[in-house]
Amino acid sequence: MPRLFTLSEAGLMLPFVGRVLRHAIGAQEEHDEATRLLHGLGQRILLMGGISVNTTQVENWKLQLSSSGERLQSSLGKLEDAGVLVKDLKTGLVDFPTMFQGEEVYLCWRLGEGKIDYWHGVHEGFAGRREINKDFIDNHHGGELA
Repeated sequence: MPRLFTLSEAGLMLPFVGRVLRHAIGAQEEHDEATRLLHGLGQRILLMGGISVNTTQVENWKLQLSSSGERLQSSLGKLEDAGVLVKDLKTGLVDFPTMFQGEEVYLCWRLGEGKIDYWHGVHEGFAGRREINKDFIDNHHGGELA
């Protein structure tokens, strides 16, 4: 069953979530770099009709591609297992499902923010973020989604 968080529970998760997000972002950057290097090499070979390549360098790029992909998947898996929804890896945007007035909504946090200050409806996204106020605090709850 999907996990639902209280504001307090989600707040306690932030150090873990931040650490894992930073690992995932780093792995994504390494993966993108290896992809770019290998693609560039392929383009040069195609345009020149073949070239002499440094096979050791190419193998290193392939290893970087593979290992960074595995690290990225592992990091995203840890967040998913914890019940955290990654919305935008580049900006470190995540959501924590919760219930508010009988409806599932999301506590919204972005890497670099000190605490969770916003929430939004399931279909509203980042643009629909609203500040958490006393009414929200008094009428939200965690637990398990039925």
